[in-house]
Amino acid sequence: MSGLGELGPDRGPVRTEEAGTQVPSAARRVAADPVKALMHRHRELCERAVDPLEIVAGLEAHGITDRTAARFRHRDVFSLAEEMYARVPRDADTPPRPTGRPTPRVQTAWIVLAVLPGALCAAAVAALRLTDGRPRLVAATVGTLAVALALRALLRRGPLSATARTSATWTCWLVGYALLGDGLLRAALTGGPDDLPDGTADGPWPVTVAPVLALALACAPAAASAHFFAVRARRKLAASRGLADFSAAVSPLLTGTFVLFIGAVTALVALTGAVLREPAAYPQALTLGALLLLARMLTVHGHTHAPALVITAAATAEAAAVATLFAARLPGCDFLAVPVEALVAAWGPAGVPTAACGTGALVLLVHATRRLTKASAHAEPEHPR
Repeated sequence: MSGLGELGPDRGPVRTEEAGTQVPSAARRVAADPVKALMHRHRELCERAVDPLEIVAGLEAHGITDRTAARFRHRDVFSLAEEMYARVPRDADTPPRPTGRPTPRVQTAWIVLAVLPGALCAAAVAALRLTDGRPRLVAATVGTLAVALALRALLRRGPLSATARTSATWTCWLVGYALLGDGLLRAALTGGPDDLPDGTADGPWPVTVAPVLALALACAPAAASAHFFAVRARRKLAASRGLADFSAAVSPLLTGTFVLFIGAVTALVALTGAVLREPAAYPQALTLGALLLLARMLTVHGHTHAPALVITAAATAEAAAVATLFAARLPGCDFLAVPVEALVAAWGPAGVPTAACGTGALVLLVHATRRLTKASAHAEPEHPR
C-alpha cells in the first residue's frame, strides 16, 4: 500500500508519502534503545557511581521500581542498573571501576572515639563523688566539657558521623533533662526548688547520674550497631536481585540491630545503678537511648527531617511539662498543672521523659522501618572508618 510507506527496523513507519513527513531519527533511536534515554536523564548518577549498586539506589530514590524496569526490557532494577553502569563511557586509560565494594574494615580510631565519652563520663562522676564545694563545681564543668568534646569527635568520624546538620541543642536538652529534669519536676511539685543542684541524689534539687552515665557508656554499642547495620545492609544489597527482596532482608536486620542495642543499654543501666547505688531509671534511659540511636541512624543514611522534628518535639514536651508547673503558681492558673500532676501521680516524675521520648522513639522506629529498608538509604559511600 503506497499510502503507508515503508517500515523501519523497529517496525515503525519511517515515511508517509501523503503527508510528506519523516519520523525523526532521534525518536526512532529512543524507541529502539529506551535505556539510553534513561541514562541521559540520570547522566550524573551514572557518571559518579562507583558500582551498579549506587545506580540501583539512585533509581529507587527517583521512583523506579522493578515493575518500572520491565518497560526498559529488564526483569528488575538491579539488571537495569548493571547495564547502565556497563554503558557509561570511560577513557581508555582509566582502569574499570570495581563492580563490588570491599567490606569496610573496622579501624581502631572510631572504636577509641566510641569508648571515650563513657570513660570520660565515668571519670567525671567519680570526681563528683570524691569532691565537695568549689572543686565539685570545677569537676562538673570540666567533665561536661570533656564529654561534649568526645561526643563531637565521635559524631564527626565513624559509623555515627553525618555531614548533615542536626538538632544538637535539643539533643543536649534531652540529656540535660535526664540528669536534672526528674529532680526539678519533683521539687516543683512541692513548691521548690529552694537551691541549685549540688550534684547529689538527695539534695534540694536531686541529680540522677546513673542513666546519663549509662547513655555515655552506650556510645560504644551505638557505634557498633550502626556499623553492623551499614555493613550487613550493603552486603544484602549486593546479594539481592530485587528491591522487594532487599527490603524483606533488611527489615529483620534493622529490628535485630535495634533490639541488641536496647539490650546493651539495659545492661548498662543496671550496672551503673548498682555501682552508683541509685535507682536504675530504666524507662527514662531506654526510651532516650532508643530515640537518640534511631535519630542518628536515620541522619547518617540521609533522612534528617524526621529525626530533627521528633527530637525537637520531645524536648519541647519536656520543657512544657516543667513550665506549666511554674506557670500554675500564677493566680487563676492552677489548671495548667493538672495534666502533669495526673501523669506524675500515675507514673511518677519519670512519666514525663518516658512519654515524650518513648513516643518519639516509636515514631522514628516506624519511620526507620520504611526508610532504612530501601536501597536508596544506602546509596552514598560509607563514611571513613
